[in-house]
Amino acid sequence: MKNIKEIDIYGKTLLIRADFNVPLDNNLNITDDSRIRGVLPTINYALDENAKVILCSHMGRPKGQVVKALSLAPVAKRLSRLLHKEVRLAPDCIGSEVEQLVKEMESGDVLLLENLRFHPGETKNDDEFGRQLASLADIYVNDAFAVAHRAHGSVVAVARHAPVKVAGFLMMNETNYFNKALADPARPLVSIMGGAKIASKMRAIENLLNYVDKLLIGGAMANTFLKGMGSEIGNSMFEPDLVEAGGCLLRLAKEKGVNMFIPVDCVIAQRPESNAETKVCPASEVPEGWYIMDIGPATSLLYSEALANAKSIIWNGPMGAFEMDAFSRGTSAMVTAVANSYSLTIVGGGDTDVAVHRAGETSKISYISTGGGAFIALWEGRDLPAICALEDRFDDIGRDNQKLICTPT
Repeated sequence: MKNIKEIDIYGKTLLIRADFNVPLDNNLNITDDSRIRGVLPTINYALDENAKVILCSHMGRPKGQVVKALSLAPVAKRLSRLLHKEVRLAPDCIGSEVEQLVKEMESGDVLLLENLRFHPGETKNDDEFGRQLASLADIYVNDAFAVAHRAHGSVVAVARHAPVKVAGFLMMNETNYFNKALADPARPLVSIMGGAKIASKMRAIENLLNYVDKLLIGGAMANTFLKGMGSEIGNSMFEPDLVEAGGCLLRLAKEKGVNMFIPVDCVIAQRPESNAETKVCPASEVPEGWYIMDIGPATSLLYSEALANAKSIIWNGPMGAFEMDAFSRGTSAMVTAVANSYSLTIVGGGDTDVAVHRAGETSKISYISTGGGAFIALWEGRDLPAICALEDRFDDIGRDNQKLICTPT
């Protein structure tokens, strides 16, 4: 996979696929522009090379319809401020009006195309839609890791028609850090996996057992493992259909010599609400009618000790319902342990990213990934459509040769 520095872009027209799917408040003001800032190195490099820069992205899920509230106008405004130059917003992403705007561009100009998902061809990976996007530029640059797992028009179809296609700096950073963590990691390599459901991360967990030395499980997904171990978990959420598969993962970890940690205590509440009565109890003895909401202090200590000698750490998913202060201690403890470790630390996933930012520890993390789904897809051992497209491996897109050992019943 070539990157933008390996080709001559001087004076060329570049179509850069970015991920500007940023959060907005009720007044359509951007509340977090980190995804925009993540693409600035690629944009500025192109501008330094006297290129014409066309940016494209999606926003939300308009389902092929024009939704004014999902316009990229706020992004154009923020980009103009960050780049210290006008970023013009096109009225569409394809069509004669856009083509005319591109013809009028001069070197150093920046044009932002309107929301790609206003066209159904984007999510359908329509070939004609991709062809029209590719026709706008000399070079296609994919710098949108967060959608690298999506076989969409601006990710795959466009690459079929682009005369030259390369990865941007953000895409290269994401893949390089992932390879550092799994391909040739400093050991011990420890993975922390949290969040709500095993179903969405089961393949990732099984694949990680081939690489990691320790695996720490938290969040509501731990409840399914606890249930399979015969623990009383009260009214806590778990996945009945995956209890057996969870037991299989525990056995598989033992066979592979991986230390897999399950919570030993937890913070419970009478109701899954911030103002409910709470207490700490052993993870195996949750009273009837109560809910597990976070890992407990003993588990936090156990997990922190497990991380103490780590040389590489990868983390996805919170330890509990951290958005409520009463149930944020477990996740906060993990943030502290990871941030203060003397190791390569990689954090991925929206909620985990939020937790690290909230704790003010971003500067102590080696790398914070911009992608949640793409991050997990790499953990699963899957080929990302974006990478396949940049490498002309279109036949590999959607192919799944990996069979789960712990197949859900």
